[in-house]
Amino acid sequence: MKSALLVIDVQHGLFDETPRPFEAEAVIERINTLTARARAAEVPVVFIQHEASDIAYNSAGWQLQPGLQVKEGDVKLRKTTPDSFLRTELEALLASWQIEQVVICGYASEFCVDTTTRRAAALGYPVTLVADAHTTHDKPHATGLQIRAHENATLPDIGSFGPEIKAVATAELHFTNQTT
Repeated sequence: MKSALLVIDVQHGLFDETPRPFEAEAVIERINTLTARARAAEVPVVFIQHEASDIAYNSAGWQLQPGLQVKEGDVKLRKTTPDSFLRTELEALLASWQIEQVVICGYASEFCVDTTTRRAAALGYPVTLVADAHTTHDKPHATGLQIRAHENATLPDIGSFGPEIKAVATAELHFTNQTT
């Protein structure tokens, strides 16, 4: 199946709050591992960037994290809601590439990662959630680690959309070359 890798909201204005999200640096490293594997297999890489009143387009807070390895040929997509498909060109882009499944990582586990995972499945895409390559900030009710664990357990348990949602660690995820 043809895949695309979606990297959601790993931006200054979301990622650089003090304290930083759970395992921030490790998550960036894992995302870089994923993007390198994807490119080697000719799998499209899409960096999705959130915009809001406090994270204006092209502002310092809107920029991607400097540790991310962004390469020529990667796509950047703007969004304004937790749903990376809503009022964006993502669905049309995936259709133009004849994508059959998506791989999702990034920030924030319980908001944009969760919502985009559910929407992708609702649109008919099987989803691989990279279990250790999404993160969030600690909240009063749960730590970032607990929230990530909750998402990794909950999202794959949703069967009503039809397509499978699975949570797979970075070390276990490998892309197949889509041109052969």
